[in-house]
Parts: sequence; structure tokens; C-alpha cells
Amino acid sequence: MGISENVDEGTNSSRERKNDSFFSPQIQVKRVMWLFFIVLIVLLFSGYIGGYYWLRTPGGKAYSGPSKPLSVSVALLRQHVGALVAMNPPRNVAHLASLDKTADYIRTQWQKMGYTASDQTFKSGASTFRNVQTFVGPATGPRIVVGAHYDVCGEQPGADDNASGIAGLLELSRLLHEHKSKLTHRIDLVAYTLEEPPYFGTSQMGSAVHATALKKSGVDVTIMISLEMIGYFSDKPGTQSFPSSLLSLWYPTTGNFIAVVGDQSKSGRAYSRKIRQLMKVGSPLPVYSLNAPATLPGIDFSDHRNYWAQGYPAVMVTDTAFFRNHNYHKPTDTIDTLQFDKMADVVRGVFWAVMHLP
Repeated sequence: MGISENVDEGTNSSRERKNDSFFSPQIQVKRVMWLFFIVLIVLLFSGYIGGYYWLRTPGGKAYSGPSKPLSVSVALLRQHVGALVAMNPPRNVAHLASLDKTADYIRTQWQKMGYTASDQTFKSGASTFRNVQTFVGPATGPRIVVGAHYDVCGEQPGADDNASGIAGLLELSRLLHEHKSKLTHRIDLVAYTLEEPPYFGTSQMGSAVHATALKKSGVDVTIMISLEMIGYFSDKPGTQSFPSSLLSLWYPTTGNFIAVVGDQSKSGRAYSRKIRQLMKVGSPLPVYSLNAPATLPGIDFSDHRNYWAQGYPAVMVTDTAFFRNHNYHKPTDTIDTLQFDKMADVVRGVFWAVMHLP
């Protein structure tokens, strides 16, 4: 009896010591730390997944690509860029004659393809400036607008910014004219003036004039696509930067892709996704999309911003400008820095997208 009592007392004492140990401050601190660590991991993972879906807008319909590679002329792309960078003095607001010569070149190229081109003229101060425009496909109904600006910032050749965009627009125009019998919708092709400073962000941007005129006329625009710097690529790691270093979590840091940039609206996300998917199957070039608010630097740094302002869906197709190309707005933005084979792939992708968008 006495032995049994001692055993019971010993067992109880042992249990009490274990309970005391379980509820000791040291154990409780460890439990809280582990719980905090688990919650932190869950939050970081959720943030990563959330950012991926918020910025990259994944998913979308699977599309078929062309049965054979589209015939895009690298020689013509090079010719068009060469013609624009050869303008002397440079094609900027200080040299109206060079802007007019550039507009004449674009108009002449369209006429050679069989287009009827026209000028959209407007005044700024005492000077008259010109957008050049044409269209292909049915004359009526909703339309897609594809545009690029032809002016430069300051005294520099502007090969990538934005002779590459104009060259892409002209080569895209040639392909569309060859396939016009297959078009079920109208495509407006526009070369804008006055995108660069001091007019950037003002109502005197050529694209602002164009977008405002469409809205006043009640034109139904399905989507606007801005071709903004599409010729600079690099396969060297670390050549791609971002407006926020956090974006490197979701995007590659090698500058060998083309980007489709849109806003966070429902239509903006839908069209970014659709254009990205169509460009991927129409071209071998890697394509990524980014949907973000205009407060993120670079998101609205081209002509598409003016279509957003009028309530139209719009995206920018770009090599990401100064986030990759360090020749941006410098005399070193020359024709020899461009990769014309990759530029041809951009044109292939955009062509396939506009042919299958609506």
C-alpha cells in the first residue's frame, strides 16, 4: 500500500513536471516563433501568386499559329529604319522640314503598297503638324488602331525610338494589304507626330489629337496597339531592368523578349492576355504581358495613353525602352544597335494578333 502510494505520487509528480515544461515560457516562445514563420511563408507565397496573376494575367484561350512562318522582310525593315535615321537634321519639333519629309516618306510607302493615305493636320502655335493615316479592311464597323510615332527627342537618330516602330508599322501594313481579303474588321494604321517632349503628356500629342477625333466622331475602337521601340534585344543575362526590382520575381532579367503592356481594367487585362497569346503562336519570340496602373513608371510612356484617356482599350508593344536599351534618347540610338531578325518576329506576332483579334 505504501509502495503504491509512492508510485502514484511519483507518477503525478512526473506528469506535473511535463505539464510545467509544456507551458514553460521557453516552449511558448518557440511555438509562437514557429507559428509566425509558417504564417510568413504562407503570406509570401500568397503574395507571389497574387502578384503573378495581378501583373502577368496568365491563362487565356489556346490559339493556332500559322501553318508556315510568315514572310516578313528584314531588308524592308532595315530600309525603313535607315531612311528615318538618315533625316538630317533629326526629325524633331525644332526641325519641321524633317518631320514633313518623314511624313512624306511614310505616305509614299503606303501608296506604293496600294493604300490611299491621308494627313490629319493640326496646329500648335504657328506651325502645322501631321499625323499620316490609312486603313485596310471593311470601311465600316468597329476598328483596330495600330500606330507608332515618327518624331525623335532632341538631336539624335532615334533608331529604336521610334524608327523601329514605324518600320514595324510599314511592314505590318504590307502584310495586311496582302491578306486584306481575309480581314473581317477594319484596321486603321496611323503614324503620329509629336509624341516626344515637350509635347508628351499634352493634348498636342499627335495621338491625343487622333484619339480625341475618333471619340468625337463616335468611332467604335475595339483596341489600339502602340508600337513603341521594338528593335533592341539581348541574350546576355542581367540586361533587363524594371521600374521596381520586385518585378524580377515574375519576369526574366534577360532582355530577349517583347512585352505587351496594358492597364488594370477588365478590357485591358483581357486584350493584353489575348494579344500575348496570339503573338506567341504567330512568332517564335518570347512574349510577356504586364498589366499595371499608370502610376508605375513606363506603363503609359507612349501613344496608347491617349486612347485610355478617351475610354478606349489600348496596349503598348515594346522592347521596354530604357529599362533595356541604354541608348534611349541618346546619339548612340543608331541602326547598328538593332536586331532586325527579332524585329521581324515582333511584326509576325502583331500581324497574327490583329488578324485574329475581334
